[in-house]
Amino acid sequence: MKHTYQIHGMTCDGCRKHVAETLSKVEGVTTVSVDLEKAEATIEMKSHIPIEKFQDALKIDGGSYSIHKPGKHNYTSEQKPKKPKGKGTGTFYCPMHCDGDKTYDQPGDCPVCGMDLVEEQNLSKSSGSQYTCPMHPEIVKNEPGSCPICGMDLVPMEPDVSAEEKTYKKLLKKFWIAVAFTLPIFLIAMSEMLTNNPLYDFLELKYWNWIQFVLSIPVVFYATWMFFERAYRSIKTWNLNMFTLIGIGAGVAWLFSIFGMFFPDFFPDQFKTEAGTVHVYFEAATVILTLVLLGQVLEARAHSKTNSAVKELLKLAPNKAIKIVDGEEQEVAIDNIELGDVLRVKPGDKIPVDGVITEGETSIDESMITGEPIPVNKSVDDKVSSGTINGNQSFLMKAEKVGADTLLSQIIQMVNDASRSRAPIQKLADTVSGYFVPIVVIIAVVTFAVWAIWGPEPAYVYALVNAIAVLIIACPCALGLATPMSVMVGVGKGAQNGVLIKNAEALEKMDKVDTLIVDKTGTITEGKPTVEKVGLFDKSFSDSEVLQYIVSLNSQSEHPLAEATVKYGKEQKKEFLKAERFHAVTGKGVEGTVNGKKVALGNAKMMEQANVELSEAMEDEAQSYQKQGKTVSYLAIDGTTVGYVVIGDKIKETSKKAIKALQDKGIDVIMLTGDNHDTAQAVASELNLTDFQAGMLPENKLQEVEKLQGNGKVVAMAGDGINDAPALAKSDVGIAMGTGTDVAIESAAITLVKGDLHGIVKARNLSDTVMRNIKQNLFFAMIYNTLGIPVAAGLLYPFFGILLSPMIAALAMSFSSVSVIANALRLRTKSIN
Repeated sequence: MKHTYQIHGMTCDGCRKHVAETLSKVEGVTTVSVDLEKAEATIEMKSHIPIEKFQDALKIDGGSYSIHKPGKHNYTSEQKPKKPKGKGTGTFYCPMHCDGDKTYDQPGDCPVCGMDLVEEQNLSKSSGSQYTCPMHPEIVKNEPGSCPICGMDLVPMEPDVSAEEKTYKKLLKKFWIAVAFTLPIFLIAMSEMLTNNPLYDFLELKYWNWIQFVLSIPVVFYATWMFFERAYRSIKTWNLNMFTLIGIGAGVAWLFSIFGMFFPDFFPDQFKTEAGTVHVYFEAATVILTLVLLGQVLEARAHSKTNSAVKELLKLAPNKAIKIVDGEEQEVAIDNIELGDVLRVKPGDKIPVDGVITEGETSIDESMITGEPIPVNKSVDDKVSSGTINGNQSFLMKAEKVGADTLLSQIIQMVNDASRSRAPIQKLADTVSGYFVPIVVIIAVVTFAVWAIWGPEPAYVYALVNAIAVLIIACPCALGLATPMSVMVGVGKGAQNGVLIKNAEALEKMDKVDTLIVDKTGTITEGKPTVEKVGLFDKSFSDSEVLQYIVSLNSQSEHPLAEATVKYGKEQKKEFLKAERFHAVTGKGVEGTVNGKKVALGNAKMMEQANVELSEAMEDEAQSYQKQGKTVSYLAIDGTTVGYVVIGDKIKETSKKAIKALQDKGIDVIMLTGDNHDTAQAVASELNLTDFQAGMLPENKLQEVEKLQGNGKVVAMAGDGINDAPALAKSDVGIAMGTGTDVAIESAAITLVKGDLHGIVKARNLSDTVMRNIKQNLFFAMIYNTLGIPVAAGLLYPFFGILLSPMIAALAMSFSSVSVIANALRLRTKSIN
């Protein structure tokens, strides 16, 4: 039998797997399939099983999930709705991405690995000053003014300390408390090495043991109790991790010591001192826990630096703006700006939102978004972006994108999303980590057995100490952090240089790309076409009439070439005729009815589709311009070709240099364009491109990508238009020009803010650097554990007499994770230009 039920409570892929495992354990169930998006579970069973049995199974498992018959509860999906881009009041995630991109609303520990959750940085945390009354702190307003209760002037509120700063300060406080109690324990224990121990003149050894026990209580039950909570939780859920090993290792040492104090006669003589007391290990337990806590403190401080790129971007977001209302200037909060508002930007001010200049001209520093240091000159109708800095002139602008829709907000959101994504290379670490803890526990048991049977006297003491050392030195976290830390820092580095990475997989694949396909218009060229000439084939029409028909038909098109002709027509003050039945034919041109006449405008393929013949003379005249790299569109009225328009698009200054740099890296660069062969050849010749194809429709570009992939190539595709979207989505790495369409950007894995080919060089350099850093981290983590565990087990003792103290093992373990993070932070200083 097969039944489908609705599931309530799932939020991520980890939840989906957990529900599937729980339901499959119910007696009589053969297979279970759980769909996260639909919040459904399809269960096959040998015979009918009452739904109450499944409900009980989920309830016993913890009650986080519930199961219902279809229609009883209208749960289509329990995934939390995404917060608006750049908004939110506190989003937390695991730095090791144990549950993929799952986020949490509250600070705490990761339920899988036990690590402290990290707070995502977002605009809501940085934008908007608030004001409060010194006498009545419950009064909070977004703007300055007076208190409605006492009349006092409101004062700016102190910004709230971030969650990561709170975590760091809490851990630091606990660390110093742990040090204060651990240090005397350590000194008491080490004094036993003195021949005439002066402490024994005051009290006997057994009383000093009791003092160590009392001093250890605040360390175990306050400063580091969270480690034991995490260890218990990990065993209960069977998500074994670093804290499982720490909890077992330190816990065994501490409990052994207490048991030895209360029941000394239980132990054989080899566990006892000359004074007859059992050897205690309070110093080992507390020093281990304090050193692990030190590692957590250092990690918390290092974590705050890994997302420094996002923090720098957040600083760009201005809090205030000057709004023009009825001809007067008013200072308003950034959150109060609406679409269409006219704003004044004064010299040196940050541009508050995305928009277009309506009056004035200036130069704007866009380096914080594009990574390019040279200011860009802007004038009327030019677009400006939030967070960029105005030069030395004032101007007026109209708000076109506000809040979460601004480029800055989207960059921050993209960086946050990419930082939480998982790279394919991480699967290796995940696989190893899955078996790591059980194997280490087995090695510790074997170590105890070997030393107890074949070790020197006191064999059991050696066995216990070395087994604890094995548990403590093993560090699965160094392995788990190796990839996420490098990805987070690398993605932030890219954003600061105008390279936006959608996910970690794109970053990894970019390193393997051997073939790059580039579009011509807007990718190699400026994407700002201009009309250079309007020509005639039919003398019964004038240049003016031909232009009038062209701009009238193109007025309904959004294509860059059409926009260029419309702009030219307006400059020539042409009257627009009524256009009807407009239809755009992708990769060919447009057609419709203008002034009652059937009109077609486009390339030779468009003329062929409209059943319009082109004479050899017409084609020769067009080719004379096409060989110069120009685009020629034919105009046909009522089945007769009457004229043409020549449109030029300047090649970007960076294109030639960028293509040369990519070719030097061993990447084959291929240009695919919808333009004609002569125009494509002219551009290819100028750029020293030997491989190009012209007259490519969207489906042709898609087929070319599939063909190259079929030949074993790793293909990246760079484009900026709607017609590039299919190929961008199909390629191994889609690269969108930031100056292009939203569809192209949405289809791409990498977006270049500035929109030139040098950004691809940056993306490749970034990918190379990050992947090298990840491999260094993985190598270090693997070597550390491969060498550390055998040494802790006592492998060197028969040859060199070397044993590893559990305290030294704890120090090494703590610094292994910190070393991985420190290596990832080196990416911040690397150049990707």
